[in-house]
Amino acid sequence: MSKAGVKTRLHDDALDQDEEGCCSACCSIVLKIVSAFLIIITFPFSLAFCFKVVNEFERAVIFRLGRLIEGNPKGPGMFFILPCLDNYVKIDLRTQSFDVPPQEVLSKDSVTVQVDAVVYYRISDPVVSVTNVANVHH
Repeated sequence: MSKAGVKTRLHDDALDQDEEGCCSACCSIVLKIVSAFLIIITFPFSLAFCFKVVNEFERAVIFRLGRLIEGNPKGPGMFFILPCLDNYVKIDLRTQSFDVPPQEVLSKDSVTVQVDAVVYYRISDPVVSVTNVANVHH
């Protein structure tokens, strides 16, 4: 295949990706409008589903349509989510601890030693812990 053919194919692939991005942006806008309309129709009842509260020691990482919303994690305090479009994950920033079960170790001079441990950890960046680590608290 010639260089011109490769450039054309790469250009066509880029256009396809732009069209997909445009289509997903249009769908996102339509879904936001529909969600806002449903919030307005069911106004008094929708407040229970739209406003969320995060404690002082927690942060909320919000995903809209499966994508991370730009900016810092929300909290502490009250924040607004769009029902059916937004999912949020609460992350506890307090120091966590768990016990490691006792292990028996055989030393160089053939003496059995029992070792016990406690592990402490603290999440410093909630966004990284949610997006890069599966099952942080397990």
